[in-house]
Amino acid sequence: MSGGGSLSAPEKAKRGSSSKRKPKKRVSFHLDMTPLVDITFLLLTFFMFTTTMSAPQTMEMSIPPEINKPVDVDEDKLLSLYIRNDDKLFWHKAQELPKPIKLEEVKKLSEKENLKDGMHNKLIIVLKIDENAQYGTVVSVLDELNLAEMLIMEEIAKVPDEDGEPTKRKRKFTIAKMTDKDREKISDEALSGELTTEEGN
Repeated sequence: MSGGGSLSAPEKAKRGSSSKRKPKKRVSFHLDMTPLVDITFLLLTFFMFTTTMSAPQTMEMSIPPEINKPVDVDEDKLLSLYIRNDDKLFWHKAQELPKPIKLEEVKKLSEKENLKDGMHNKLIIVLKIDENAQYGTVVSVLDELNLAEMLIMEEIAKVPDEDGEPTKRKRKFTIAKMTDKDREKISDEALSGELTTEEGN
């Protein structure tokens, strides 16, 4: 055909091209962290200054220097306290037979024996500990002995010394190694044998 041009099939309309929906605008979000950081450091500083720091759980002990020379001690002024390998406690004075004692009775025992007439600053308490005893038991016994010192020092201070001043506490307690002889003395076999002998007598 004359006239030029070409005929082409009409293009199909794209689906959705005639929709009247407006495109949604995306709003960018930006969070400024600077105030948050400032508040965090302020709170951290506040809690650091207002919180009580926990003190380390330690026990101060004054251990006398080792003396190789033998020291003579009157038997009636010596009290031996034992902690056996099974954490059982025993005590005796002089040549008496060992007797079992409970942990909560250690404080009263120390107060009673130290405050007897004529025993002020004269009684020696020797704590002998088996190497297999539990650390917690040892600490508990030491705590009881230290608690007993409060009343002992208070009562001793009521008696004036030579200068008219309150008498100071001179002697507390000491720690010694447990020997094989001590282990035999507080063993179940020895204690049962001694009890049988006493009952027979």
